[in-house]
Amino acid sequence: MYTYMSWRVIRDMRNRQLVSSYEVIRQAYRYIARNEENPIKLRYQAQLALNSIPRPARLAAIKNRCVESGRGRGIFRAFRMCRTQFRNKALNGDLPGVIKAQW
Repeated sequence: MYTYMSWRVIRDMRNRQLVSSYEVIRQAYRYIARNEENPIKLRYQAQLALNSIPRPARLAAIKNRCVESGRGRGIFRAFRMCRTQFRNKALNGDLPGVIKAQW
């Protein structure tokens, strides 16, 4: 149906890459800030550093979107597709291991 990559999908891919690049730093700061054995000043500095991470690099910036259409609702996480694209591909036999239920 869509022959081009939606700008929403491109933005989602860029956000996912940015989040993964900051992942180690974010986890280190979180560990320092939440460890109660550390001095309060160090924990406070770690919390400030955690807050200074760019907003698009936070986990909350990731929105699951369909890789085919860019739709943001009705996404199957395992396939990263919306329900309509999933149904079309499943009926065409494009998804391995997915068959229509018969009873």
